[in-house]
Amino acid sequence: MSENGDVSGGRELPTGWAWSILQDLLACEPRAITDGPFGSNLKSAHYTASGARVIRLQNVGDGEFRDERAYISLEHFESLRAHEAIEGDLLLASLGETLPRVAIVPKLDDPAIVKADVIRARLHPGVLTKWVYYALLAPQTRAYAGSLIKGVGRPRLGMAAMRDIPVPLPPLAEQHRIVEALEEQLSRIDSGGATLRQARRRLEGLRKRVLVSTVPDEVPESWRMTTVEGAGTLELGRARHPDWHHGPDVRPYLRVANVFEDRIDTTDVMEMDFSGIWERYRLESGDVLLNEGQSPHLVGRPALYRGIPENVAFTNSLLRFKANADVLPEWALLVFRRHLHAKRFMREVRITTNIAHLSAKRLKKVEFPVPPLEVQKQLVQRCDELLTGIAAMDRQVGIGLRRGNALRAALLRRAFTGGLGSQDPAEEPAAVLLDRIAAERAATPKPKPKRTRKATTKASSQRAADVAAPEPTSSPALAVQQEFEL
Repeated sequence: MSENGDVSGGRELPTGWAWSILQDLLACEPRAITDGPFGSNLKSAHYTASGARVIRLQNVGDGEFRDERAYISLEHFESLRAHEAIEGDLLLASLGETLPRVAIVPKLDDPAIVKADVIRARLHPGVLTKWVYYALLAPQTRAYAGSLIKGVGRPRLGMAAMRDIPVPLPPLAEQHRIVEALEEQLSRIDSGGATLRQARRRLEGLRKRVLVSTVPDEVPESWRMTTVEGAGTLELGRARHPDWHHGPDVRPYLRVANVFEDRIDTTDVMEMDFSGIWERYRLESGDVLLNEGQSPHLVGRPALYRGIPENVAFTNSLLRFKANADVLPEWALLVFRRHLHAKRFMREVRITTNIAHLSAKRLKKVEFPVPPLEVQKQLVQRCDELLTGIAAMDRQVGIGLRRGNALRAALLRRAFTGGLGSQDPAEEPAAVLLDRIAAERAATPKPKPKRTRKATTKASSQRAADVAAPEPTSSPALAVQQEFEL
């Protein structure tokens, strides 16, 4: 809001509309907007098997409430009732890459409170909650809010910034008309998106079946069944150390972050000194790289090194498999991909500090079928043809999903520039509604402030900083309107 209280930024809205900020639209009651309790008031030790719901960050999806459940006792809930969330309240995630992330509290079977980093906003009954909900999801608002996010690693939009988010407000009846028209269109987009996502899941299932069925459990008599150790050689990459970041023979190397399934990502290749040991760890075209350490369902993820990038080594987050003369590298890749999707590697992993590890010793003992070379060539070619067709269909699904997202953003943009509903001059202007809410708020007795101890924790200090943050000197509404291109 500008210094003179004008949030319009000097630009015109559709007839009867007015600029507001979220704070202007709150219910006239104590703690109409609040975040969750911090510090020792609510911690994991307080969680119970049942009782009152705790709404956490994982409950606030991008436009949806996710039914992830956590509970505290009803007795503990009573001591934290100031943070209660009820059906119809707005939920805003204050932590995340894309903010504000918003949801509406659905009907719950149990009482509920919000946890730290979740802001609950209760709106005035004269304002349609879904209007504000969609306004906060609109790309114009996202662009404005993105410029205010602070923090590296844990991007945050604090309470003060949330209160000041500009919201274009039409007359109440027009809010209803626009939301109705918007939801009719969005439901069609959502239906199409659900169909496309289901198609993508089916394609992923088909891809896994192709890989698993190409390398069967029961092999023909003409095949040879051996182990990974019997089909080639296996070697762990070189360990990393800060002392080796510089030296006389600095070379690029691949690590687990570069190796995806049948794909090597070269966008972030690091370097290290390999003086005296370069030839031992230098990759050769045809080497198969497998992730040694990963999350359990991704450990052993393989990719074939095809000579690009040139002259690179590998570190001990990867295992290198060199196929024997009677094993094609492409067949070895196919066997390892089959084991990945059949969850064969998961039976061999050992988990330390939440990371699964597949040691060379255990991998060497994993079964490895070897058909005749000519059969290997035929199976690899046939599998490549099938997977190429599946990938082409998946790309078309991806195009459809991106178009749906673009159409959704366009609809939201149009809705909040007055393009989805008709204006009626006879309806009460939004400015009159805002004046009435302001007068009602001014007449509402304010509760006496509670005495609080000085903030000592990092979380308390952050909350105090959010509350004390100064208002921007320029109009936030102007910034949003520039995005709206009114």
